[in-house]
Amino acid sequence: MALAKRNEAANVTSDINVTPMVDVMLVLLIIFMVVTPMLQHGVPVDMAKVNNPEDMHDADKEDALLVAVTRDDKVFFGNDLVKPDDLTQKIKDKLTNRTDKRVFLKADMRAKFGWVVEVVDDVRAAGVDQLGLLTDQKKSGALAPGTTPTPPPAPSGGQ
Repeated sequence: MALAKRNEAANVTSDINVTPMVDVMLVLLIIFMVVTPMLQHGVPVDMAKVNNPEDMHDADKEDALLVAVTRDDKVFFGNDLVKPDDLTQKIKDKLTNRTDKRVFLKADMRAKFGWVVEVVDDVRAAGVDQLGLLTDQKKSGALAPGTTPTPPPAPSGGQ
């Protein structure tokens, strides 16, 4: 009687099976694509719409809360000069009994961008639902009624 000998080493393959790794990577990619937009660390800001006249007039109301940033880093809440550290508390105090928790922000175009972002963060920390950024609409060559366009001056200096 002979002993049966198994040669299992002959059946072993040394190829790497990449399919499970690719499956896992695709699942992770899909998860990250879905979750990443929810993890933004930026401040969600609802921009003031210039097209909608109703929104433009909301900032003109007497009881509208308006924050202004000047080019020399001064912050005004309404017409009062405010320290940046006190801005959040002052806005919270104004919003306590209001149903419309909307604040409008306008900044000088020469103000430092980082400073404006800090003021926006302070306003959002006060529990503001909507933050409107006010802009001036640029006039595009509109003439007043009854006026005629003037030609540019002729170049001076001769040969």
